[in-house]
Amino acid sequence: MIIAGEGRLAGRHLTILGMGYSARALARLALAEGAHVSATTRDATKAEALRREGIDILAPAQTGALALDAMDDTTDLLVSAPPGPEGCPAYELAARALANAGRLGWIGYFSSTAVYGDCGGEWIDESRPPAPRSPDAKARLIAEDIWQEAARRHGAACDILRISGIYGPGRNHLAALRAGGLHVVDKPGQVFNRIHRDDIAGATLAAMLSLAAGERLINLADGNPCSSVDLLCGLADMLGLPLPVVVPYDPAALSPGMAAFFAESRRLRNDRMLALPGFVMCYPDWRAGYRAILAEE
Repeated sequence: MIIAGEGRLAGRHLTILGMGYSARALARLALAEGAHVSATTRDATKAEALRREGIDILAPAQTGALALDAMDDTTDLLVSAPPGPEGCPAYELAARALANAGRLGWIGYFSSTAVYGDCGGEWIDESRPPAPRSPDAKARLIAEDIWQEAARRHGAACDILRISGIYGPGRNHLAALRAGGLHVVDKPGQVFNRIHRDDIAGATLAAMLSLAAGERLINLADGNPCSSVDLLCGLADMLGLPLPVVVPYDPAALSPGMAAFFAESRRLRNDRMLALPGFVMCYPDWRAGYRAILAEE
């Protein structure tokens, strides 16, 4: 949590490449802080809704890239778009316009804690050397390098925000549990962190408000990793629903994506995130986060 609405971003122009779930929450905080916000999105319906919220939509020119003057006034740039197989399509979209962004002072990149690979359940922090295993994690590491280099060329601060499992309103396990028939995989020793969407937005805003010279790596994660069994059975108990069926881990019975998820285990420290000036987590564990989601319902 960071209290918004004090005008601390007045005079700043935040451009967001890829208006995803968490980036949209940040956009609302930035608007409340007095920033001018622009964004890209491929969804026409979403674009219209964003305009109604006061967000300008940047549309690619006929070349497929942003117009040369699209980012002339941008002071802050958040990259929330997913990477491609060999890098970052968002950089290809913005590279020409970025060259003219003379006011740019900060670049933030939404990466993933998957870049650490399998850590055998050990507690790790940002000093852990990346060892990505999945294609997406490898691409995110390449994209991190691309945006760090872009920040160096501009003399801008750069925050690489490595995000753990995201949840929040409209993106959670409630519907699956209420539908019944859910199976949860039990792999002894496998744990993971998560983070509520609003804490991602709050931590990102805090980073924007406390620019550091050069580059920072920051894990965005709760401090309470747990297993899938603990999470889903605990949530079912919170809802007063029957417990999901627990099945033993069998990689042959899982989709490739789920098999890749269960092949890795790590416990993430979040000390750097908690040290951001003015930032306090709203939801330091899944119980606090889901109580808030249920209260909103």
